[in-house]
Amino acid sequence: MDLQPDDQELHRWPTLSEALEEIKAIGKISGPTTITGLLLYSRAMISMLFLGYLGELELAGGSLSIGFANITGYSVISGLAMGMEPICGQAYGAKQWKLLGLTLQRTVLLLLSTSIPISFMWLNMKRILLWCGQDQEISSVAHTFILFSIPDLFFLSLLHPLRIYLRTQNVTLPLTYCSAISVLLHVPINFLLVVHFKMGIAGVAIAMVWTNLNLFLLLSSFVYFSSVYKDSWVCPSMDCLRGWSSLLALAIPTCISVCLEWWWYEFMIMLCGLLANPKATISSMGILIQTTSLVYVFPSALSLGVSTRVGNELGANRPAKARISMIVSLVCAVALGLAAMLFTTLMRHQWGRFFTTDTEILDLTAIALPIAGLCELGNCPQTTGCGVLRGSARPTIGANINLGSFYLVGMPVAILMGFVAKMGFAGLWLGLLAAQASCALLMLYVLCNTDWMVQVERARELTRTCTMSSTPLPISSTISESNTKKSNNKANLEEVLCVSDEPVKSISLETDPLISTTTS
Repeated sequence: MDLQPDDQELHRWPTLSEALEEIKAIGKISGPTTITGLLLYSRAMISMLFLGYLGELELAGGSLSIGFANITGYSVISGLAMGMEPICGQAYGAKQWKLLGLTLQRTVLLLLSTSIPISFMWLNMKRILLWCGQDQEISSVAHTFILFSIPDLFFLSLLHPLRIYLRTQNVTLPLTYCSAISVLLHVPINFLLVVHFKMGIAGVAIAMVWTNLNLFLLLSSFVYFSSVYKDSWVCPSMDCLRGWSSLLALAIPTCISVCLEWWWYEFMIMLCGLLANPKATISSMGILIQTTSLVYVFPSALSLGVSTRVGNELGANRPAKARISMIVSLVCAVALGLAAMLFTTLMRHQWGRFFTTDTEILDLTAIALPIAGLCELGNCPQTTGCGVLRGSARPTIGANINLGSFYLVGMPVAILMGFVAKMGFAGLWLGLLAAQASCALLMLYVLCNTDWMVQVERARELTRTCTMSSTPLPISSTISESNTKKSNNKANLEEVLCVSDEPVKSISLETDPLISTTTS
């Protein structure tokens, strides 16, 4: 059992050996996750290449459909799935194995339930696009693409929770291997459907769905044959339908936070359409968003790594190590931001040539790329900070920060600089810079004022281990039975999640200054 750290231990900087040890621990998770992210990015590029092969109309329709799917579906599924991350991370640190399996099952049910109304929305996509004033021909092509993408919602509802389930147990390399195999198969699948069978844009959509299905089947096979599931396996039962309050309390604000950031970039594209020469500005914005998506792979992987580390350490009652994880990851994030800024500045005249030869688009891209690099100087620390907040089960703070930074600061600045100050395309990116800067500053303020002893107390409320290791998980305990067991120090994480959330809520109100009392 870990001894409680003294006050000095929680306020000192880590030694060089501690920092190197933590870098190694984070790198063990973030390294394979980065490779996986790059592989999945290349898969998206392959799909875009095949859309371009089909023609300008198919490329426009497919791009519009993917943007619509991101806003209304993929961002929601991804955000809700991340709600299970702090529960699984802290459960793994506290050796509450069975809760891992239960949380996996509950999250799958949550995502499958969410996919149903999203599917109905996608079925009516053409009507929605026409109501928004989109071109009839492009809307028809986009509608065809998204109809064949509907099964992807259900496969992602299985895939996202499975990936988080493995990552919170520090199992990341198998995901990289499985992603590599699925991406390698993605090219021949596209060739078979698009070129050989001449299925057109429907073939590209089916290929994307097929690739996600392959990835899920490969990961499921690994989980089964490696027996990684045995300690956490819980037979599906009605217990999956209980204890949803804590999962939803984490999933909903995480989803809001993810959606707010994803939607901002779609909003930027809409604003580009209002500028002079919208074709050039929209094309340049597309190039820059693809570039920032590529750069984002690295801070995103770091964020996922530190989220797992912080959750594991808090669950294991080691607040000092959780704090070291935060410090080391933020230093790494600043280094990533500086590297991104240097890259975009040096490559501002060459990078756009990989995508186009149009002089006007190249000029706009060269002007905005250094600003995009400055944005990454704020984006990398704030993305990493979001990982720390997720690992310590405080996603509502992240949602509040994103709302305030992107929509109360960034949006007005973008409109002011782009249209009122007549700075045009560069002015829109200055709005994003203002959003990222304010987001990073608020995130750093919250993290620097975190009381790690209080955070470990919050985690302990979820991770009180039973006095007897053989005690079965009391999933069906009544409220009175739960209170009795807690008084005898036999409560565990599942009791707290299923029966009573009040201890966790009361502590979160004391330590989360940006949480509104209505959402906590």
